[in-house]
Amino acid sequence: MALSRMVRIVNLGSKESTFLQRHGLKSGNGNIRNFRNGRKINDEPRINPESLATPFTNAHIDCSNLRVASLFRPFLFTVAFSGSCFLGAAVWEYENMRSHARRQLRKPMKFFRKSIDQGINSTNTLVRDFKSWWSRLTEGERIFAPICLLNVLVFLAWRIPRFQPMMLRYFCSNPASPSIYVPMVLSTFSHYSGLHLLANMYVLHSFCTGAVHSLGKEQFLGFYLTAGVVSSFASYTYKVLTRQPGLSLGASGAIMGILGYVCTQYPDTRLGIILLPVFTFSAGAAIKFIVGLDTAGVLLGWKFFDHAAHLGGAACGIFWAMWGNPNIWQKREPVLQYWHQLRGSIK
Repeated sequence: MALSRMVRIVNLGSKESTFLQRHGLKSGNGNIRNFRNGRKINDEPRINPESLATPFTNAHIDCSNLRVASLFRPFLFTVAFSGSCFLGAAVWEYENMRSHARRQLRKPMKFFRKSIDQGINSTNTLVRDFKSWWSRLTEGERIFAPICLLNVLVFLAWRIPRFQPMMLRYFCSNPASPSIYVPMVLSTFSHYSGLHLLANMYVLHSFCTGAVHSLGKEQFLGFYLTAGVVSSFASYTYKVLTRQPGLSLGASGAIMGILGYVCTQYPDTRLGIILLPVFTFSAGAAIKFIVGLDTAGVLLGWKFFDHAAHLGGAACGIFWAMWGNPNIWQKREPVLQYWHQLRGSIK
């Protein structure tokens, strides 16, 4: 989730003004790209130098409709979405176990199927090379790859002028927008800055293998999505309480959830910095420092990052390591049994 941005949009025609009003934005003074057809009106949109992720410097957000009561529905969505993620993860885990059991029951057909697969692979070099590459990846890297791909595709979509109205509405979280639910999820996969994308994907890749090994791929994905939405809600809450709305996007809220979990679960693990390999520190110290830094950012009103989203993600990870995993996920047996009854015996 995470780098927060505020932009001022100016000198728009009637169609652009309508678009901004529908998204909780007010028009001001200046020039921007025509979102509807991609034409340049006068100047290119200017990148905000105060934020790695802010695409435009040309609008501010209307905060006239921000009330504490408006947080109730996003809160319900956060709870419902989080519960659905873990229920889906439990069902996915069951289906994987069922598929494995079915393969074991059909072992007599293994040689025949292997011969077919070899025939297909011998005629398709690309498929063979891909399968060879995929088999060399760790379980964590196999989860990281599609997440990274989605983030890259969304990053490229930001480069298409005709897509920018849609991107602003659905891929930027903003408590003043009428679209408040979908962006809480999609903004987790959204980056406008290449540096922002690179930094987040590097950190995610660094922790993905260890987290997947600890949680399992099903629980990891459910938790990753949950942490992203929780961080979005934390950002909403801060912006409403301080009446400082803005557009936020990025995966760092969800990644902070992973970081919070790993550092709490394995506090003695030694971590390092890519440019300073000789300097190492414990994971426990790292999460304390990061939480302290983001807390200072919230209290002092720093704008470079969405510090509230970072804190929400980190709190989600710490909570899941200390209570959620042993008391919720480890007690999922009734869900698995109920789903098994619905699916019936393996044939």
